[in-house]
Amino acid sequence: MKKINILAISIVLLSASLNVNAQIKLSDIFKKVTEKQGTAATSATGTPSTLEIGQGIKEALQIGVSAGVDRLSVKDGFLGNLAVKILMPPEAQKVEKTLRGIGLNKLCDNVIVSLNRAAEDAATEAKPIFISAIKQMTLTDATNILLGNNNAATEYFKRVTTSQLMEKFSPIVTTSLSKVNATKYYSDLTTQYNRLPLVKPVNTNLTEYVTQKAIDGLFVEVAKEELKIRGNLSSRSSTLLQKVFGYADKKKI
Repeated sequence: MKKINILAISIVLLSASLNVNAQIKLSDIFKKVTEKQGTAATSATGTPSTLEIGQGIKEALQIGVSAGVDRLSVKDGFLGNLAVKILMPPEAQKVEKTLRGIGLNKLCDNVIVSLNRAAEDAATEAKPIFISAIKQMTLTDATNILLGNNNAATEYFKRVTTSQLMEKFSPIVTTSLSKVNATKYYSDLTTQYNRLPLVKPVNTNLTEYVTQKAIDGLFVEVAKEELKIRGNLSSRSSTLLQKVFGYADKKKI
């Protein structure tokens, strides 16, 4: 009987010891998690260094540029986006109206679709140019962008990439226009129009027009991404972005 009592007491003591140890371990784990959360919260606040601002802006812009370019460089990236869809050149809009009025809708549609396809094709080449501009950005540029207007990054890109984009896009657009039959469709359209009596012949530099429209579309999408990361807290996907843009929020209050 005594042996049974001793065994029972031993089990109770062992159980109590295990419970205490478990509680201590759980307490340690909880303490570490709490400390980690506190450290993370602290690191996401405060005043970022100039280096952190530079790194944060570059991280944000790489995310934004990639997202914006990726949206445009797929089928219907331009054609399906009303904000950037390429319409008939201004001097040809009268042509379009006239030809649609006599039932040549398909001819006009072919031109518009092909112009957008050419821009979508060219957009695939934009990302390396933007990424290069981001890498070359100075810390002063980064600070000015962070604390500047909501389109400060977009304006920076316009300033430093437009000439490179024009140079890079022009031959691509020329090739793309032929590949998607835009040149042929547009020639068919203007030929049909120029045959009409008493009309002024229309001539358009399609490469120049589509190149400029493609670049304009890229900047529209970059601007969207810039606004998103400035105004949408959930878009700040890292501690660094939270700290840098949180600091910018405070400075603008």
